[in-house]
Amino acid sequence: MSDSIISELKPELLWKYFYEISQVPRPSKKEGKIIEYVKNFAEKRNLTYKIDKVGNILISIPASNGHEKSPTVVLQGHIDMVCEKNKGTVHDFENDPIILVREDGWIKADGTTLGSDNGMGVAAALAAGTDESVIHGPLEILLTIDEETGLTGANNLQDGFISGKILLNLDSEEDGSFYVGCSGGVDSMGSLQIDYLKNNTDKVAYDLLITGLKGGHSGLDINTGRANAIKLLARSLKSLENFDYFLAHIEGGSKRNAIPREAEATIFIDSSKAASIAQMLNNLQSDFIKEFSKSDNKLKVEFYKSEIKRDKVFTNDFRDKIINLLLSLPHGVIAMSQDIPDLVETSTNLATITNMENEILVGTSQRSSIESAKDYISESVQSIFKLAEAKISSGDGYSGWKPNLESQILKISQKAYENKFSKKPDIKAIHAGLECGILGEKFPGLDMISFGPTIQGAHSPDERVNIETVDKFYSLLKDILKEIAG
Repeated sequence: MSDSIISELKPELLWKYFYEISQVPRPSKKEGKIIEYVKNFAEKRNLTYKIDKVGNILISIPASNGHEKSPTVVLQGHIDMVCEKNKGTVHDFENDPIILVREDGWIKADGTTLGSDNGMGVAAALAAGTDESVIHGPLEILLTIDEETGLTGANNLQDGFISGKILLNLDSEEDGSFYVGCSGGVDSMGSLQIDYLKNNTDKVAYDLLITGLKGGHSGLDINTGRANAIKLLARSLKSLENFDYFLAHIEGGSKRNAIPREAEATIFIDSSKAASIAQMLNNLQSDFIKEFSKSDNKLKVEFYKSEIKRDKVFTNDFRDKIINLLLSLPHGVIAMSQDIPDLVETSTNLATITNMENEILVGTSQRSSIESAKDYISESVQSIFKLAEAKISSGDGYSGWKPNLESQILKISQKAYENKFSKKPDIKAIHAGLECGILGEKFPGLDMISFGPTIQGAHSPDERVNIETVDKFYSLLKDILKEIAG
């Protein structure tokens, strides 16, 4: 692909590096080619670099003349990208370059994710480190691996890998905003061995489905009050408790970090009761739509004969245990921040229920920008699993980043922004994970902010980056580095 797509875009050096990065395949967990690109970048310029055992790279950049004694600043981003493509798009993310498209003031990709998350941040760091017009003290460019699927790079950084005490994370997606906090997270799972009965009755199988929900990100969208399909399924099954029915299968949700959009169950009933149950569920659908009239007014409670044969069903005691567990598990906002208005501080997501051959797996995820609050809600969820006699497991989790509105780098950055644009920036925190949470825990005392250009549709083939804000982003980065050096 020709680099003519980015011709005449400003700043030239940043766009040059972004184009080069876009030509290098870099799926999460398969970053070998982009690591080689960064190595070659450093070697061609005689820059000192080091690579740790998992693949994180640190490039050391000498200070501008006269600023050798200024504080060392860490410019940080991640080198992996989310790999998604539209149906019908032919693209091999392990071997093919990203095809850039320029359209109405935006750069996007041709039917795939663009990789501006976090290719823009990486390109900006490389540009700032090699642009002779940038005035700066000593720089460390920290590029981590596998941020998107496991935060592997940040989690495995060793003591002493960086020396700087100021860190600029270049992985935010909203022009005019400085991010100063993020949530940490942990997954809590419960497993229950299924108690079965042989299905030797003359009852008829029906499928009960919850569909049509919006779902969304379990952090960014948790405050919208959107319906949870697993919760609605449990409520639907609970409404049938006066009917003589057997539960044979139940599942819902797809990802730990998504609010469930769909859920389904298979039940066995007397065929003579089908019309009454259908009417009851139709009434329940009306109730659900009233409850979620703003967020999920297209939800459906569907009920029809099943075509799947099942020779086993749950015992009624086990059926009730599962339904009561799903009704008891909390879902949604637990606490709002006391530091930043309208910011969710702590939440939990009832994410998945999976029907294995002999066990039911229930997956949840908890988030908070305060570690003790994250631990508390995780313990609360696990206590409910214990009451249901479930076997409990949890993920390693990752740390949150509690907002510090007295941060010195925040004050410096605010000053640079106001001098540049004659207005105040927005100061925000995000109820989702940033590597800053982990980095702050590993390197105590690290003073951090996160910022970037406007990126829309990240993690999808709709991803695009606004050209005008890229220039603003880089210009602001230069001014912040100059302020620190001064």
